[in-house]
Amino acid sequence: MRITQLSSQSFAFPSPELALREPNGLLALGGDLSAPRLLAAYQRGIFPWFSPGEMILWWSPDPRAVLFPEDLHVSRSMRRFLRRCPYRFTLNHAFEDVVRACASQRDEGTWIGDDVQRAYCELHALGHAHSVEVWLENELVGGLYGIAVGTLFCGESMFSRSDNASKSALMVFCHHFTHQGGELIDCQVLNAHTASLGAIEIPRNFFFAAVESTPV
Repeated sequence: MRITQLSSQSFAFPSPELALREPNGLLALGGDLSAPRLLAAYQRGIFPWFSPGEMILWWSPDPRAVLFPEDLHVSRSMRRFLRRCPYRFTLNHAFEDVVRACASQRDEGTWIGDDVQRAYCELHALGHAHSVEVWLENELVGGLYGIAVGTLFCGESMFSRSDNASKSALMVFCHHFTHQGGELIDCQVLNAHTASLGAIEIPRNFFFAAVESTPV
């Protein structure tokens, strides 16, 4: 099946049902990371993922990894840690620093290049992207960021520089998210870390139903 080359003149995407099975979810290439295009993508359950310096690739995998906030797994050891948690938490206090930390923490390299960082910081300035920050005294030691689409939150990345910092950020976020009417966190592709936190895989059409039913 031929992969769609996105037009520079339009923010339209092909149907996610046309995504490849191998590599799983590859749907389109090209375009740009402008705020209107990114928002059009997330509102259709599509996200960008590519290596810095290479062509932008757009994905919609099947199955899709998601986390229902009420199913967040908190281990016994994590519960003990939270009872004496040394951290302070903020929301949207240092978005750019969180994105930069997520980009720099991976020794094997990252897809969060300079252009990606600029694009998501623009989304944050427009009120669509959000972060949770974890502080130990005055040092940023953990956090996460993602895109809000109505009652759906599309998690992009998290980082940790201290024990349980990213897990603590996710727990604080889930509490805030549900109190704001949030229903589902998109984890994109399941991995061992997100699975340990309670994320599961659901068929892509089930995920689309959730995306389509959420107010933008």
